[in-house]
Amino acid sequence: MAQSFNKRIVIVDDHPLMRKGLTSTLESEPGYEVVAQFEKAEDVLDDFKSLEADLIIVDVSLPGMSGIELVKNLLFQFPVFPCLIVSRHEVSLYAERALRAGAKGYVMKFEPSEILLKAVKKILNGGIFVSEEISEQLLQNAITGKSGASESPVDVLSDRELEVFDLTGRGKSSSEIAEQLHLAIKTIETYRFRIKEKLNLKNSTELIYYAVKWVENEKFVKQ
Repeated sequence: MAQSFNKRIVIVDDHPLMRKGLTSTLESEPGYEVVAQFEKAEDVLDDFKSLEADLIIVDVSLPGMSGIELVKNLLFQFPVFPCLIVSRHEVSLYAERALRAGAKGYVMKFEPSEILLKAVKKILNGGIFVSEEISEQLLQNAITGKSGASESPVDVLSDRELEVFDLTGRGKSSSEIAEQLHLAIKTIETYRFRIKEKLNLKNSTELIYYAVKWVENEKFVKQ
């Protein structure tokens, strides 16, 4: 690592205002320094070692490679490197996927800055951190025996397919999803086609119905 008392942090988020806000929050605390910012996951992997970072903070929704896929790829090269996922998704399945991928924490974007700083501190000290709401959901899953990771049919979806499914359930059209994920509309339609195949849904109407149902209940149960 670099000869510095500061903990060196890398931020990966495709929204400039979010990167600015994260940087401001982190650098308001003594001992933290944001040494690099990236919009795309692919750019991070090119020369990550040279950054001599101590922690990476990754948005789950990125153009191209998703944040969770970035974590998987990064940990393939650096197996014990601490990664924190930030996301707008409250659904516990995203947190489960992030933790299974090797991330050491999962924080929702709309939470107070104190939560982010608490997560960063805990992860840098070797711990694992999830938001209180997510923690409660994971605990409830454990109590009821309903694990999103092992029992939800939605788990057959890839990380990007799950994201498209989730956004569909939140009333987003293909063009709106494409704009939000910085992908082509044709690409979104391909994802929707794959989702219908994997979940054995007959048409787009059925896809929208079950996507809405899943978002409302944070699970997918086909009758």
